[in-house]
Amino acid sequence: MRAIKYRELKQMYDAHGPQKTVRHLQEALQAGELKPEDFSLRELAEATLGGQRVRQMDPRCGSSSLLEAGEAVDLTAFSNITGQIVQARILQAYQQEAFVLSKLVDTVPTRFDGERIPGIGRISDEVAEVRPGMPYPSLGFAEDYIDTPQTTKRGFIVPVTREAIFFDRTNLVLQRAAEVGEVLGLNKEKRLIDLLIGAANNYKWKATAYNTYSSTGTGIAPDGHWINQMSEEMVDWTDIDAAEQLFANILDPNTGEPVLAQSTTVLVMPAYRHAAHRIFNAEQITYTAAGSATTTWAANPLGNYTVVESRLAYRRVIAAGHPAEQAKKWWFLGNFRKAFAYMENWPITVTQSAANSEAEFNQDIVVRFKASERGAAAVIDRNPRYVVMSTGAGT
Repeated sequence: MRAIKYRELKQMYDAHGPQKTVRHLQEALQAGELKPEDFSLRELAEATLGGQRVRQMDPRCGSSSLLEAGEAVDLTAFSNITGQIVQARILQAYQQEAFVLSKLVDTVPTRFDGERIPGIGRISDEVAEVRPGMPYPSLGFAEDYIDTPQTTKRGFIVPVTREAIFFDRTNLVLQRAAEVGEVLGLNKEKRLIDLLIGAANNYKWKATAYNTYSSTGTGIAPDGHWINQMSEEMVDWTDIDAAEQLFANILDPNTGEPVLAQSTTVLVMPAYRHAAHRIFNAEQITYTAAGSATTTWAANPLGNYTVVESRLAYRRVIAAGHPAEQAKKWWFLGNFRKAFAYMENWPITVTQSAANSEAEFNQDIVVRFKASERGAAAVIDRNPRYVVMSTGAGT
């Protein structure tokens, strides 16, 4: 553990105030100059509250609170600094690398509990020629909107007890903080994954609900050009080509023009991790036409994709009722940022309880930190067909 100069930290707090001190700690934690594990709750309490006050936490001293001779102890410095440490640990767990899809979609701030996002239906570029001296024609715009789902709030409380300070159980408090961050991050990731795999369908365009995926061509796109589900197993580059052709055939529902988005990312299950990297990172590909004796070698054209895997996605497919042997073959190709988003009322936020609360007397809880976030996973834009799903062979 690094040597934290607590006295200097307390002097900075007294001289420059809580905002500058907390900001300094936040920057040091974000830069990796300090880690939550570098701190000691007892030493921090001794520096900010005084050693005598900390010793009074021992019941043998005849007092079970932070009150001495009827005088309330100012917990502000201790709770503010501890709060920054707890928040850093929560965020570390909330943003861990295992939450793949959370990093592949955009977070859209919103002040609404589900909202109607208005738009203007695109017009075709087939407009009349304007001859010299003639007026330009006027064109109307079709109404266009999507309805996003209602948001939900989730959160937990991390308590710091008298025992945690007196016995210096800093690691226990940080472990609880990490569990809070992990659970909140896991829940967000699972909601996004359920939308990705089609287990949840909350897409509503012009007041009509639609499934995210279709294998029949029915839907709102003209001439049924809304197929974004297939059953090819990922074996070689030809399966990727099949998904790309499906993606290229999807049309904008207003204009009948191709969807103007390039597929950028492929998500696979753990069982096909190495197969995917072999396909996308191969130096060259081979092709032999049916009935032809000629084999063609060419440079691999698939190097512009980002390939990711998700163990959580695999488990969510199984949880949706699909056999494990089949679930491991699922894969997705497309532009995830164009297809999905997380509608966020507020990001994960940590607040602290007031000093000398009822919980301090009843439960020996010196200070509590509440972590919460509110949002919803949503299909975004008027056309969710920015991702192609393949469920593997035989489905």
